[in-house]
Amino acid sequence: MEQSLRIVMVHTSHPGNIGAAARAMKNMCLSELFLVQPHDFPSAAASARAAGADDVLQSAKLARTLADAVAECRIVIGASARLRSVQWPQLTPREAAVLAYTESRQAPVAFVFGRESSGLSNQELDLCTHLVHISSNPAFSSLNVAMAIQVVSYELFLVSQTAQAIEPVERQPASHAAE
Repeated sequence: MEQSLRIVMVHTSHPGNIGAAARAMKNMCLSELFLVQPHDFPSAAASARAAGADDVLQSAKLARTLADAVAECRIVIGASARLRSVQWPQLTPREAAVLAYTESRQAPVAFVFGRESSGLSNQELDLCTHLVHISSNPAFSSLNVAMAIQVVSYELFLVSQTAQAIEPVERQPASHAAE
Protein backbone atom coordinates (compact mmCIF):
# COMPACT_ATOMS: atom_id res chain seq x y z
CA MET A 1 0.00 0.00 0.00
CA GLU A 2 1.45 3.33 -0.94
CA GLN A 3 -0.93 5.47 1.07
CA SER A 4 0.00 6.83 4.49
CA LEU A 5 -1.89 4.51 6.82
CA ARG A 6 -0.63 4.15 10.36
CA ILE A 7 -1.45 1.94 13.29
CA VAL A 8 -1.11 3.64 16.68
CA MET A 9 -0.93 1.62 19.89
CA VAL A 10 -1.47 3.56 23.12
CA HIS A 11 0.20 2.50 26.40
CA THR A 12 0.59 -1.14 25.40
CA SER A 13 1.41 -3.12 28.52
CA HIS A 14 2.54 -6.43 26.99
CA PRO A 15 5.37 -6.29 24.45
CA GLY A 16 4.13 -9.51 22.85
CA ASN A 17 1.09 -7.60 21.64
CA ILE A 18 3.35 -5.09 19.89
CA GLY A 19 5.16 -7.94 18.11
CA ALA A 20 1.90 -9.67 17.16
CA ALA A 21 0.55 -6.35 15.83
CA ALA A 22 3.71 -5.86 13.74
CA ARG A 23 3.28 -9.34 12.28
CA ALA A 24 -0.39 -8.68 11.49
CA MET A 25 0.54 -5.42 9.81
CA LYS A 26 3.29 -6.95 7.68
CA ASN A 27 0.95 -9.77 6.61
CA MET A 28 -1.39 -7.10 5.24
CA CYS A 29 1.24 -4.79 3.67
CA LEU A 30 1.22 -2.11 6.39
CA SER A 31 4.42 -0.77 7.90
CA GLU A 32 3.74 2.46 9.81
CA LEU A 33 3.56 1.60 13.51
CA PHE A 34 3.44 4.33 16.16
CA LEU A 35 3.77 3.47 19.85
CA VAL A 36 2.59 5.90 22.50
CA GLN A 37 4.47 5.26 25.74
CA PRO A 38 4.64 1.46 25.58
CA HIS A 39 5.50 -0.11 28.93
CA ASP A 40 8.26 -2.34 27.54
CA PHE A 41 9.76 -1.63 24.12
CA PRO A 42 12.05 -2.60 22.51
CA SER A 43 11.71 -6.09 23.87
CA ALA A 44 12.77 -9.65 23.09
CA ALA A 45 9.13 -10.69 23.58
CA ALA A 46 8.01 -8.22 20.89
CA SER A 47 10.68 -9.49 18.50
CA ALA A 48 9.75 -13.12 19.14
CA ARG A 49 6.05 -12.48 18.47
CA ALA A 50 6.82 -10.40 15.36
CA ALA A 51 8.07 -13.62 13.69
CA GLY A 52 9.75 -12.01 10.70
CA ALA A 53 8.22 -8.54 10.93
CA ASP A 54 11.32 -7.15 12.63
CA ASP A 55 11.50 -4.35 10.05
CA VAL A 56 8.10 -3.06 11.22
CA LEU A 57 9.33 -3.10 14.84
CA GLN A 58 12.63 -1.42 13.97
CA SER A 59 10.90 1.38 12.08
CA ALA A 60 8.23 1.92 14.76
CA LYS A 61 8.03 5.51 15.92
CA LEU A 62 7.76 6.28 19.61
CA ALA A 63 5.50 9.15 20.64
CA ARG A 64 5.17 10.90 23.97
CA THR A 65 1.42 11.48 23.56
CA LEU A 66 -1.39 10.35 21.29
CA ALA A 67 -1.70 13.96 20.10
CA ASP A 68 1.93 13.78 18.91
CA ALA A 69 1.32 10.46 17.11
CA VAL A 70 -1.68 11.77 15.15
CA ALA A 71 -0.72 15.44 14.76
CA GLU A 72 -0.49 15.41 10.97
CA CYS A 73 -3.44 13.05 10.41
CA ARG A 74 -6.61 14.29 8.77
CA ILE A 75 -8.64 11.24 9.82
CA VAL A 76 -8.10 9.49 13.18
CA ILE A 77 -10.16 6.35 13.75
CA GLY A 78 -10.28 5.10 17.33
CA ALA A 79 -11.07 1.46 18.05
CA SER A 80 -13.59 0.71 20.76
CA ALA A 81 -14.93 -2.59 22.07
CA ARG A 82 -18.02 -0.74 23.31
CA LEU A 83 -20.55 1.09 21.20
CA ARG A 84 -20.64 4.57 22.66
CA SER A 85 -23.03 7.47 22.75
CA VAL A 86 -20.73 9.96 21.06
CA GLN A 87 -21.00 12.48 18.27
CA TRP A 88 -18.35 10.79 16.09
CA PRO A 89 -19.41 8.56 13.22
CA GLN A 90 -19.20 4.91 14.26
CA LEU A 91 -18.02 2.61 11.50
CA THR A 92 -17.65 -1.09 10.84
CA PRO A 93 -14.11 -2.24 10.05
CA ARG A 94 -14.96 -2.38 6.33
CA GLU A 95 -16.44 1.14 6.31
CA ALA A 96 -13.44 2.43 8.24
CA ALA A 97 -11.03 0.77 5.80
CA VAL A 98 -12.73 2.31 2.77
CA LEU A 99 -12.68 5.77 4.37
CA ALA A 100 -9.06 5.41 5.52
CA TYR A 101 -7.77 4.09 2.21
CA THR A 102 -9.50 6.84 0.25
CA GLU A 103 -8.45 9.68 2.58
CA SER A 104 -4.86 8.43 2.93
CA ARG A 105 -4.22 9.47 -0.67
CA GLN A 106 -4.42 13.09 0.52
CA ALA A 107 -3.05 13.00 4.07
CA PRO A 108 -1.97 10.51 6.76
CA VAL A 109 -4.72 8.47 8.42
CA ALA A 110 -4.38 6.74 11.79
CA PHE A 111 -6.13 3.81 13.41
CA VAL A 112 -5.74 4.09 17.19
CA PHE A 113 -5.88 1.15 19.60
CA GLY A 114 -5.90 1.59 23.37
CA ARG A 115 -4.68 -0.21 26.44
CA GLU A 116 -5.27 -3.93 26.76
CA SER A 117 -7.11 -3.49 30.06
CA SER A 118 -9.25 -0.41 29.42
CA GLY A 119 -9.02 0.75 25.80
CA LEU A 120 -8.89 4.45 24.98
CA SER A 121 -9.71 7.14 27.53
CA ASN A 122 -12.37 9.76 26.82
CA GLN A 123 -9.61 12.35 26.34
CA GLU A 124 -7.95 10.10 23.77
CA LEU A 125 -11.26 9.52 22.01
CA ASP A 126 -11.63 13.31 21.77
CA LEU A 127 -8.63 13.25 19.38
CA CYS A 128 -10.47 10.87 17.05
CA THR A 129 -12.69 11.88 14.14
CA HIS A 130 -14.39 8.47 13.87
CA LEU A 131 -14.81 5.25 15.85
CA VAL A 132 -14.50 1.70 14.59
CA HIS A 133 -16.27 -1.13 16.38
CA ILE A 134 -15.59 -4.79 15.58
CA SER A 135 -18.81 -6.73 16.12
CA SER A 136 -18.40 -9.81 18.27
CA ASN A 137 -20.15 -11.87 20.92
CA PRO A 138 -22.02 -9.34 23.11
CA ALA A 139 -21.24 -11.45 26.18
CA PHE A 140 -17.50 -11.41 25.39
CA SER A 141 -16.80 -8.44 23.15
CA SER A 142 -13.26 -7.41 24.05
CA LEU A 143 -10.73 -8.59 21.47
CA ASN A 144 -7.02 -8.81 22.14
CA VAL A 145 -5.45 -5.61 20.77
CA ALA A 146 -3.28 -7.47 18.23
CA MET A 147 -6.34 -9.40 17.02
CA ALA A 148 -8.25 -6.14 16.57
CA ILE A 149 -5.31 -4.75 14.59
CA GLN A 150 -5.36 -7.91 12.45
CA VAL A 151 -9.06 -7.41 11.62
CA VAL A 152 -8.58 -3.76 10.65
CA SER A 153 -5.38 -4.51 8.72
CA TYR A 154 -7.16 -7.25 6.79
CA GLU A 155 -9.99 -4.91 5.83
CA LEU A 156 -7.44 -2.32 4.67
CA PHE A 157 -5.69 -5.00 2.62
CA LEU A 158 -8.96 -6.03 0.95
CA VAL A 159 -9.77 -2.42 0.07
CA SER A 160 -6.30 -1.86 -1.37
CA GLN A 161 -6.51 -5.04 -3.46
CA THR A 162 -9.90 -4.02 -4.85
CA ALA A 163 -8.63 -0.52 -5.62
CA GLN A 164 -5.56 -1.86 -7.39
CA ALA A 165 -7.70 -4.16 -9.51
CA ILE A 166 -10.07 -1.34 -10.49
CA GLU A 167 -7.58 1.51 -11.06
CA PRO A 168 -5.83 0.02 -14.14
CA VAL A 169 -9.21 -0.57 -15.79
CA GLU A 170 -10.22 3.05 -15.14
CA ARG A 171 -7.01 4.33 -16.79
CA GLN A 172 -7.51 2.43 -20.05
CA PRO A 173 -8.86 4.50 -22.94
CA ALA A 174 -12.41 3.74 -23.96
CA SER A 175 -12.51 1.23 -26.78
CA HIS A 176 -14.23 2.15 -29.98
CA ALA A 177 -16.89 -0.14 -31.31
CA ALA A 178 -15.97 -2.02 -34.48
CA GLU A 179 -17.26 -0.34 -37.60
